[in-house]
Amino acid sequence: MAAKLRTSWVCHHCGAEHAQWLGQCPVCKQWNTLVEEVRERPEQRRGIPSGNREQRPVAIAEISAADGPRITLGDRELDRVLGGGVVPGSLILIGGDPGIGKSTLMLQTALRTPQLSTLYVSGEESAAQVRMRADRLGGEPGASGGTTCFVLTETNTQNIFRQAQELQPGLVIVDSVQTLHTAVLDGSPGTVGQVRECTGELMRFAKATGIPVVLIGHITKDGAIAGPKVLEHMVDCVLQFEGDRNHAYRLLRPLKNRFGSTNELGIYEMRGSGLAIVEDPSQVLLGDRGPRPSGVCVAAALDGMRPLLIEVQALVSSAVYGTPQRSATGFDLRRMNMLLAVLEKRCGFRLGQKDVFLNLAGGFRVEEPAMDLAVACAVLSSNADIPVPMECCFAGEVGLTGEVRPVTRTEQRIAEAAKLGFSRIFVPKGTKGLPQRSPIEVVPVGRLDELVSHLFA
Repeated sequence: MAAKLRTSWVCHHCGAEHAQWLGQCPVCKQWNTLVEEVRERPEQRRGIPSGNREQRPVAIAEISAADGPRITLGDRELDRVLGGGVVPGSLILIGGDPGIGKSTLMLQTALRTPQLSTLYVSGEESAAQVRMRADRLGGEPGASGGTTCFVLTETNTQNIFRQAQELQPGLVIVDSVQTLHTAVLDGSPGTVGQVRECTGELMRFAKATGIPVVLIGHITKDGAIAGPKVLEHMVDCVLQFEGDRNHAYRLLRPLKNRFGSTNELGIYEMRGSGLAIVEDPSQVLLGDRGPRPSGVCVAAALDGMRPLLIEVQALVSSAVYGTPQRSATGFDLRRMNMLLAVLEKRCGFRLGQKDVFLNLAGGFRVEEPAMDLAVACAVLSSNADIPVPMECCFAGEVGLTGEVRPVTRTEQRIAEAAKLGFSRIFVPKGTKGLPQRSPIEVVPVGRLDELVSHLFA
């Protein structure tokens, strides 16, 4: 007699399970989001390797704390974001906008790592399409890495596990997790239950075999990774691939990392031959440092643990249509409005009837408070039509009373400015840990009034 199927109703918005159908999910309060799913059949759970040893409690003092050897991928930016390389048996999830370069990054990593045998599982492209993309990236068979990358066009997880056990690769890349399906559950690929169960099977596969697995995930229109939120809790690392498709630069940020810091940042440039590592991002963002018109300043910012010098451009003009316009690209508009109010209230500049436009060059978006001083200086420069010397840069947070507040890691900002040839940097007064002998002139300022007197006296 066949076993009776067990079903449950799962919300495809939040992943909550319910015993019966409801018009509204009690957890996320969304309507018509519950779908029926067949739960696990015990006789169908096969194809997933599992350890034969019975796990027993171990005293924490007896557990070895030594870190195991990491697997380097030959990509300096990717290795740094992961904390020094891939940990064996880890499960990594990378997400990003469509066409941002997730598949390109993973395929070129597989092609350019000849010492690592890689199984590239594609559920979205055929083998011929993957080969065409590999040719554009310079990974022809016979070239370096061409014979160590194996392509499998499969979406069934049981077949993927069987092929991986036969091949025994050093790395498995799945593109993408939303295209997979397992025989354990009924339902089409991409549903909440399928995504959750397929990820669970891949996690057990990685832990049992020690083979690291990289999952490429789709995102929703809100920018979140598609699927249940538990998907991000199950994996070891979550990487976000960001960037504007109208610009060439891409940012790789770790949102979660069990084996390293989440303060790292990888910067790439999209080219015809793939993604190239940006050796000196500050130099690329600044471009030509010749004479500039008014309204241009350079901010010494930090993105994670990485110092970046970013050009801030401001344009202040009289409001033609009555109501002043406020626009900011790459910077928080509400914070810009706060800085304009501080400049008007504390410094006496009449900006209430002026249009103010702000832009961060290079298509980057930075929300660090240390950008405040450069933004205020750029606005004042454009308003007075007095250019700021390009050998100066700024780092400081502006408070509501007009004071310039200290920021973190000022010594790193000074070192980055000195490396790029700046001769003077304005920092908050009272900053601790400043070097005794600085390679450039360090000008401490306590209030915005002092900055105005230094630059526009």
